[in-house]
Amino acid sequence: MPLKLSENALKVLERRYLKRDKAGKVMETPEEMFRRVARAIAEAEKRYGASEQNIAAVEESFYQAMVSLQFLPNSPCLMNAGRDLGQLSACFTLPIKDSMDSIFETLKATAMIHKSGGGTGFSFSRIRPKNSVVQTTGGVASGPVSFMKVYDSATEAVKQGGTRRGANMGILRVDHPDILEFIVCKENNKEINNFNISVAITDEFMSKLKTGEEFSLIDPHSGQLYKKVQPKEVFDLIVKQAHKNGEPGIIFIDKINADNPTPALGAIESTNPCGEQPLLPYESCDLGSINLAVLYKKSGSAYAVDWDRLAEVTRLAVHFLDNLIDVNKFPLPEIEEATLATRKIGLGVMGWASLLIRLGIPYDSEEAVTLADKVMSFVLGKALERSKEMAKDRGTFPRYKGSTWEKQSIKVRNATMTTIAPTGTISIIASPCSSGIEPLFAIVYYRNVMDNDKLVEVDPLFEEIARERRFYSRELMEKIAEKGTLHDIDGVPEDVKRVFVTAHDIAPEWHVRMQAAFQKHVHNAVSKTVNFPHEATQEEVRKAYLLSYDLNCKGITVYRDGSREEQVLNINRKPATAQVVQESKLEPGKITPRPRPEVIFGTTTKVATGCGNLYVTINLDEEGKPFELFTQMGKAGGCAASQLEALGRMVSLAFRAGVEVKSIIEQLRNIRCPSPSWEKGQRIFSCADAIARVIERRLVNDKVQMPVMETSEVAMKHSHSDDAALDKGLTGEIVGVCPDCGGALRHEEGCVKCHACGYSKC
Repeated sequence: MPLKLSENALKVLERRYLKRDKAGKVMETPEEMFRRVARAIAEAEKRYGASEQNIAAVEESFYQAMVSLQFLPNSPCLMNAGRDLGQLSACFTLPIKDSMDSIFETLKATAMIHKSGGGTGFSFSRIRPKNSVVQTTGGVASGPVSFMKVYDSATEAVKQGGTRRGANMGILRVDHPDILEFIVCKENNKEINNFNISVAITDEFMSKLKTGEEFSLIDPHSGQLYKKVQPKEVFDLIVKQAHKNGEPGIIFIDKINADNPTPALGAIESTNPCGEQPLLPYESCDLGSINLAVLYKKSGSAYAVDWDRLAEVTRLAVHFLDNLIDVNKFPLPEIEEATLATRKIGLGVMGWASLLIRLGIPYDSEEAVTLADKVMSFVLGKALERSKEMAKDRGTFPRYKGSTWEKQSIKVRNATMTTIAPTGTISIIASPCSSGIEPLFAIVYYRNVMDNDKLVEVDPLFEEIARERRFYSRELMEKIAEKGTLHDIDGVPEDVKRVFVTAHDIAPEWHVRMQAAFQKHVHNAVSKTVNFPHEATQEEVRKAYLLSYDLNCKGITVYRDGSREEQVLNINRKPATAQVVQESKLEPGKITPRPRPEVIFGTTTKVATGCGNLYVTINLDEEGKPFELFTQMGKAGGCAASQLEALGRMVSLAFRAGVEVKSIIEQLRNIRCPSPSWEKGQRIFSCADAIARVIERRLVNDKVQMPVMETSEVAMKHSHSDDAALDKGLTGEIVGVCPDCGGALRHEEGCVKCHACGYSKC
């Protein structure tokens, strides 16, 4: 079957997946990548006595499943299978006990995992609370949040030397004495940025939340009662923070352990960074996704699920993922031992919204929820069927004895089989294919390319239907791109509007119900974001949390549109002019910026940032005083360019209003973004930090007149970019700037990701 890839898919593959030579030149095609992966995974057949002919047949079946884009494994497998690194797992969980030895041994293991390209999950719940007495030293404990900051800093340092950024999940039980500090630990976006955080909520807590009884906080070191609290106060704070900036998420730890297949090996305490894979200490998650967007067939004049092909792909995917465990090169011996002991796999789906649209079913409908139940039940049934067959041929997983499977007298190869994982990057490779089980985030959007041209990009299914039904026009597509939704758009038939709903057209209740429908047939958990419009209230967030518990979800992540951006503005940024007004006792209206001369001169400084090379131009007036500042970034487009322009305007306004230069520097220094860099031995935390350092270097440390280049010449010199930024600007969900391509980062599937280049925080 010929491989059909979109332009974006090719760019993602070239940027992240395809082999390169020592000079950095791409040296394999996408077809060759899939062949490399298929051959490497099929090699596991040798362990079970397969003939060369059988191995070749297995390799071909794996290749065809991938090249047809009907099944794709997780990104580490596509990147590393058949290569020297050979690390094929996405994420790992590591234990942290209440001792310095354990804390820092686990930190060392974390660094090794991040170096290999994996993410990590931890529970900090065993660490004694803040201000507890440490008897061995006579000092006081600093508490779990302080050690999360240590792990965060270590992750930041390891990121500088690697090509894949480390991601972490930090979990704290709701009955830990430091739970209130933990809930607000990411409030100001300045610390713990390499973590997603979740509160592990117990059934007891939820029961007492309903009855209003007091809830006990327990010192994990002594096992004694620390104090009693009102559960409503704790829950209200969780809701408030999640409404404010999307964190913390919550996991229902008792529901997770009720489905723990190997309780004899211990209780599950933590998950991977996106929360969909609860794991025992040192276990890894080995994931893959079936592309539902292509598994349909025509039935008369309508479309239907191709159940026969879905069965074939499911059985093949289970075989693939079981083989993956055998050929995997694990970063630590403890991880290899734990993974082989249970042989957990996580087979999920992507392209769910695309399939619904193809079938003419609205995402927010009873028909869609019913079909979700049917599809995932079918996938689980076929996965279980194949795992049982493999257990006969290859044996059960080694720690089968004492497992819940043994108690049911069911012999299986894998302790778990199903997971709904984030598919941000692999769904781009498989495009047109929606991410995981998420709804669409936009029907039509703009892509910004070189010289700030805007190209209208249309969802392929929408374009297909629009052309078939003859309502397609460029003018209409531009109108939809500006609006971000089909609501109140004339010229689109009502039945089409009903099917092409986007994330913000869908009430939160339907998001939760869809997640719950899939969770019924998932051994592990479901990665999904419950989207809220900006004007949503805390009470609406609370209702979604309670509904997710009642519907037996294993956790929930919410995101209110624009909340991250709002927090940065309200908490981190203090306008320089406001501070000067306060210090000089002037009324706000009394400061008048100096008028601009026709010609002024300045210099341009190049700074390497985590988002690309930043050019900062500072111009002086005829008296040698700083007058204005311009910025230009080689890669920036969309939000990145607009934010830099806004920052330059505000600094220029401060210069012209006579604000003290040191005050401007103080406001901008050490503001952090997800992708810091090094410049001449100095850490550059963000573009704002880079600008502050240039101002300091040129206007404070140098203390010299700056010659010679006219502003317009500088601007012309750097006005064009060789890199096309792919800023998709989808429905206002932008939460930052992609550190790889300068595009828009969006909150989706419990994570932050860029649909332009495939970057994912997790």
